[in-house]
Amino acid sequence: MAAPLYRRIAQKIKQEIENGHWQAGEAIPTELHLSEQYGASRVTVRQAIKVLVNEGLLEKVQGSGTYVKEQKIEHNIFELVSFTEEMRSLNKEPVNRVLDFQLIEPTDHVRRMLRLSEGEKVFYVRRQRVVDDIPYVLEDTYLPVSLFPNLSYGIMTGSKYDYIEKEVGMKIKDSFQEVIPILPDQNIAEALTVEEGTPILKIQSYSVFEDGTVFEYSENHFKSDEYKFTLRASRP
Repeated sequence: MAAPLYRRIAQKIKQEIENGHWQAGEAIPTELHLSEQYGASRVTVRQAIKVLVNEGLLEKVQGSGTYVKEQKIEHNIFELVSFTEEMRSLNKEPVNRVLDFQLIEPTDHVRRMLRLSEGEKVFYVRRQRVVDDIPYVLEDTYLPVSLFPNLSYGIMTGSKYDYIEKEVGMKIKDSFQEVIPILPDQNIAEALTVEEGTPILKIQSYSVFEDGTVFEYSENHFKSDEYKFTLRASRP
């Protein structure tokens, strides 16, 4: 039995997008144009568009039109991979812009998270994680000076985990994370190019070596229109 006409039209629109005829973020032709192109009524075309909106391939913008939806980066919170590794797995080349690099006395909160003694200092690094000139993540990282005495600005423009595992020679085991939805302050909003009233996702995490040593505390701010977080739950 042949599929209904609206589903066949939905499939044709999908193929146009997959073939690169209409790019992500681009408006598709009007319902009138599509009805003429496919020889169908506007009601049928509207049904086809609704199917693709429900599938997350298109999005309707009130008073503007229907657009090919920008696909979010899917981040599995159960996989411990760096931003660089994650982007390269998607054939994207990330850029790390170091916005701040300081040797500081940690706050009580950071000291507790890193299990440091009184008087121990940390490197504080703020990085803007960018792909295709789009900022995806703003990262604030705190690293004990005692573990990484040779850490430099230049090292942090590359992959932090590559440096730790390949140059320092330590094996990373686990990361413990807490996901919090927040409204960004002015500095964070500007770094992510979002409005201050736009909700973003903040992940607070600390990471440990195989011997249990806490080597990093980070606060990562994710642009919510570029990222979605997934997890896989198995029934015992």
